[in-house]
Amino acid sequence: MSAPSRLFLRRSLLLAVPVVVLAALWRWNAEPDPAFATEAVGRGDVEATVVAIGTLQPRESVDVGAQVSGQVTRLHVEPGDRVEKGQLLAEIDASLHQATVEADRAALDGLRAQLEEQQAQFDLARQQHQRQQRLVVDEATREEDVQVAAAALKAAQARLKQLRAQIAESQARLKGNEAQLSYTRLYAPIAGTVLGVDVKQGQTLNATYQTPTVLRIADLSAMTAWTKVSEADIRQLKPGLGLYFTTLGGDGRRWHATVRQILPSPPLPPAASGEAGAAAPVMKAVQYTVLFDVDNQDGELMPQMTAQVTFVTAAARGVLTVPLEALQAVEGQVGLFRARVLNAKGRPEAREVHIGARSRQRGEVLDGLREDEQLVTAELPDTHVARFQW
Repeated sequence: MSAPSRLFLRRSLLLAVPVVVLAALWRWNAEPDPAFATEAVGRGDVEATVVAIGTLQPRESVDVGAQVSGQVTRLHVEPGDRVEKGQLLAEIDASLHQATVEADRAALDGLRAQLEEQQAQFDLARQQHQRQQRLVVDEATREEDVQVAAAALKAAQARLKQLRAQIAESQARLKGNEAQLSYTRLYAPIAGTVLGVDVKQGQTLNATYQTPTVLRIADLSAMTAWTKVSEADIRQLKPGLGLYFTTLGGDGRRWHATVRQILPSPPLPPAASGEAGAAAPVMKAVQYTVLFDVDNQDGELMPQMTAQVTFVTAAARGVLTVPLEALQAVEGQVGLFRARVLNAKGRPEAREVHIGARSRQRGEVLDGLREDEQLVTAELPDTHVARFQW
């Protein structure tokens, strides 16, 4: 090769090297393709729920009170005992009531004896009156004697009515005092478990102004949950709606039930103070009471337990589901959302998706997506760092 040719080649190489280096640096610092976090559209279950807190109470319970005053002479049960309907629970001193009943019975016997005597007097007066009536026909008696006989008959008849009224009054009084006597023995009005005994043996009860509670009985085989639901969620609930709940025991067990009743009015707030200068009442969220019953034959549920309740307002099983965070609601279109899906070239494309049942995190796909399509859930930040800088 001639000297001019070698010189030309050397100069060409010197000019080409910077161009190649610049091209490499430009390629190194070029913007990378954007990256996305995706999730494959798959099948699963979706539950639309309303969550609330409730308190468990016995379905049937009774506060057994004392209707008479007196000293508690015997207590036959203790808290936790199982009792049957009609079983004797406690006894109150009955001596005073027994004496009253015996006095009433004696008075009633005396009135009945007087009635028998007066009945004899009435029969005699009627016979004398009839005799005077026969003598009048024969004109063999005086008018005065006839009048006396008629008056005696009426008086005897009136005395009979008076005694019968007194006997009826005495019987009513005796019946009332016998009832008072029966109240000195307290019997179980229902079958159940004794939740608590509020008196002690030997204690004197005063039932003059109010009925003192002696003990409390509840049937624990069935419980009722009193659940507080916010006014924002109450319209989603209705009688017959399915639900499940757990307790704070931590064993993870679920009890299932259905809504029995929704009380039409929220609980009344405490009465406002009428004192001058009292602070204005604080506005609180309105809550409505929802009742449901649950079987408790195994005795796992106890009164006053806290129930963490989940009302299932809608449910879909084995359907296509997507995370709600990847969707954007279309204003004015109920159930219509926008989403982005990666196409075959790895580029995102917009889709309109119809969503049915929704939980707090996921929604049921009714239309717009197919199974296994890659749904864009987020755009990843750019982590590219240039190694060479001019």
